[in-house]
Amino acid sequence: MDENLNLAAVYDLVIVGSGGGSMAAALVAKSLGKSAVIFEKQACIGGSTAYSGGVWWVPNNPLLAETGIADSYEKSREYFDSVVTYRGPAVTAQRRDAFLKAGPHMVTFLRGLGMKFRRPYEDWPDYYDELPGGLPEGRSLLAEPFNLRELGPWKEHLAIYGPLEYMPISAEEFTTLFLLKRTFRGKVKAVKYAWLMMRDKLTGRQTVTNGGAIQGRMLQIGLREGLQIFRNTPVKSLLLEKDRVAGVVVQHDGRAVEVRARGGVIVNAGGYAHNEEFRRVHGREPVREEWTNANPGDTGEILQLMMDLGAATDCLDAAWWVITSQNVNGDWPEGAVWPGGRVYRFMHHLDLSLPHSIMVDHDGCRFCNEAGAYMEIGERMLDRHRETGRAVPAWVVFDKRHRDWYPWGTQPPGKTPRSWIESGYMKKSDTLDELATQCGIDTTGLRAQVDRYNGYCRTGHDPEFNRGGRAFDRTHGDPTVTPNPNLGPIEQGPFYAVAMYPADVGTAGGVVTDEFARVKRQDGRIIEGLYAIGNAAAPIFGRCYPGAGASIGASFTFGFIAAHHSAGSSTLAELLA
Repeated sequence: MDENLNLAAVYDLVIVGSGGGSMAAALVAKSLGKSAVIFEKQACIGGSTAYSGGVWWVPNNPLLAETGIADSYEKSREYFDSVVTYRGPAVTAQRRDAFLKAGPHMVTFLRGLGMKFRRPYEDWPDYYDELPGGLPEGRSLLAEPFNLRELGPWKEHLAIYGPLEYMPISAEEFTTLFLLKRTFRGKVKAVKYAWLMMRDKLTGRQTVTNGGAIQGRMLQIGLREGLQIFRNTPVKSLLLEKDRVAGVVVQHDGRAVEVRARGGVIVNAGGYAHNEEFRRVHGREPVREEWTNANPGDTGEILQLMMDLGAATDCLDAAWWVITSQNVNGDWPEGAVWPGGRVYRFMHHLDLSLPHSIMVDHDGCRFCNEAGAYMEIGERMLDRHRETGRAVPAWVVFDKRHRDWYPWGTQPPGKTPRSWIESGYMKKSDTLDELATQCGIDTTGLRAQVDRYNGYCRTGHDPEFNRGGRAFDRTHGDPTVTPNPNLGPIEQGPFYAVAMYPADVGTAGGVVTDEFARVKRQDGRIIEGLYAIGNAAAPIFGRCYPGAGASIGASFTFGFIAAHHSAGSSTLAELLA
């Protein structure tokens, strides 16, 4: 890979977008003796994977067996069928089986090229581990930390999510770090974090974890393997010949250039999170582009090109929801706005899981398990708002202990910027009734809900939403709070409330594909030569998220499959057997 590469007129495989699944597909093509090219419209490489928490969910992956954790295709399929209850054209037994069978082979293939996978340092349960086939230890994988300096000048061309640019600890470690004022392990984690930051400063390392570690290592492997990746090269149209996609037209060096594909075109260009017009037509009300934390390149134009060819779609109104907080006047809180004006919206998941807090609508009623899967929280918020018109914004209500003991947004425990209170972003009152009045929440409803919730805290059981009833919930709780680490009463003033909105880290819906990632028309026929993976393809999981890294695991796996299929690989049948 070289900045001075010459763009060829024909490749065996053309890949649109540079997310993780694209890299995997290009490496498969090269291993099969095929030529491949990746076109990235942005200046930086990495796509949504680079902006992510950096996790793959791969059932029955080889690292499970290596650490003595029992899993199998049959057990994984049982869990899949238990949790994926959505019925639509993109959720098929054939796609399910292809994902479950090819995923472990994908991991083995990339390990052979130098990808450094690891299990979480601590158990990271499947999100619905209590269901049949669920694995309390979890099926997720992460990348070993990566030193960006190893990329040399290419370091500047790797996309990194701003808040994670100098973050030497991984996503699953934040659970423990959040408890730095509550547990000895939390304090040890804080010391580790400080030590790693000091080490990097003294040695000149730039350690990244999360999505940066995945894509940093994938880019390094790609450089070594001589992959052709063109930055700043947007695809403008798909070439169609005799009902077959035969290539693309790209904007390269200021001119339109046709690039043909012998085997096919794989679209991994993301969804439409940053396209407000597309959201108005296809998204869920009242979700807005201003709430998304998605990759800036998630603008939907390639998705629209595929739809213009007659591609069927599914779950277009779904997203990978991770709710955010915002002042009701539309302003962003201190800590969310970075120098230069860029907004990195707070993402609330771990703080919602902790005790002494609940989330309610304007009637004062809870509507979800606040410690549960983040995508489900977003779905339930929007379902409630559709039913009542009173759940967007919702309100997280918490007491003094939650603010004293746990982080919120960018602030550590016990530190509340004056601007949060003065601006109205964070409401504060000595009584719950006055807090409800400030927020426009029904006073009687909130008082009744808090009374019920406080009763659940004493018994340790939440009969409304089973908060703390599964291993996943408890992993994100406070073990010093008993009998349930996710349930703590709201009873010590002052009391606080923050408005919550249905944000996302990318849209989830897309075009319908088959088990080989081939795009299907509305009548079920295949659009020959066209493949789609990642957030450009409708999700195999429907409207749920079964475990950490599900979307990235699927993108890599179907990129692996699509490259084999487009090359006419003789081993594909064996991989899916």
